[in-house]
Amino acid sequence: MGEVLVDEPADGVVRLTISNPEKRNALDHAILDRLAELLTGLDARCVILTGTQGMFSSGYDIGEIPDDVFAEEAEKLVAHPFTAAIQALEAYPYATVAALSGHAIGGGLELAISCDLRIAREGILLGMPPAKLGLVYSHTGLRKFLSAIGEPRTRELFLLGRNIDARTALAWGLVNDVVGEHELAETALDVATELASNAPLSIAGNKRVLRELLAASAALDPDVERELIELRRACFESEDLREGVRAFAQKRPARWKGR
Repeated sequence: MGEVLVDEPADGVVRLTISNPEKRNALDHAILDRLAELLTGLDARCVILTGTQGMFSSGYDIGEIPDDVFAEEAEKLVAHPFTAAIQALEAYPYATVAALSGHAIGGGLELAISCDLRIAREGILLGMPPAKLGLVYSHTGLRKFLSAIGEPRTRELFLLGRNIDARTALAWGLVNDVVGEHELAETALDVATELASNAPLSIAGNKRVLRELLAASAALDPDVERELIELRRACFESEDLREGVRAFAQKRPARWKGR
C-alpha cells in the first residue's frame, strides 16, 4: 500500500507527499484515507501537496482489481475514499498548493485541480484518460475542469483523452506556473510561505465565498443529479471499463463492445 509522507518545511506550511512508487503513485485506499484524515486535522496556514520519485500521481489504483470483484471494488475506491479526500482538500480553510513533481493523470489531476494553486515541473504530462478506459467521470469532477479551463478545453481533455504537456496546461489555465525540475520544490515553498503569511481571515473568507459561488452557479435539478450519479455507477459494471483498464495496462488498443 502507498503512504502519505508529512513534513513541515517552513513555519505554518505542511507538505503532504504521495508515495506509492511501485505503482507510479497510484491512489489507493491507504493514501486517500490518510489524506482525508490529515487534512481534517491540520491547522497549517498553507498545505503543499506533491509526489515522490518524479511522479505526482497516475490516478486511481484499479489496474489490478480481479474481474470477479472489479465493479464493486473499483466503485468503492472512487466513490468513498477518493471523494472523502477531495472533499477534505476542497474544504481546507487555508490555501493549498499542488506541486506537480511529475505526471498528473486521471484522479491525480483532479486532486491537483482541487488545490487553490498548481505549479508544474517543466516536461511533465497532465491528462484525463476516461475516454481511453470506458469510464464516465463524475459530474462534480467535470464541473471543476469547466470552472478552471472552460467548456472547449474540458471537452478536448475528456473526449480526446490525450495527455498535454506542462506548457500547454499553463496556456489553458490548468496550472498557474511552470518551472524547471530543480526549481519546483523551492518555488512551491516560496509561494506557500507567502500564502501562509497572508491574513488568515481573508484567505479563509475568500475561499468560502468562491466555493459557494461556484456551487450556486452549478446547481443541478435533483432528478438530473441522481440520473448522472446512476450513469456513473453503471459504468463500473460495464464490460468496456474492464476491457479499457486491461488494454491501458497492456498498452494495446481496446476492443470496445459498447456495453
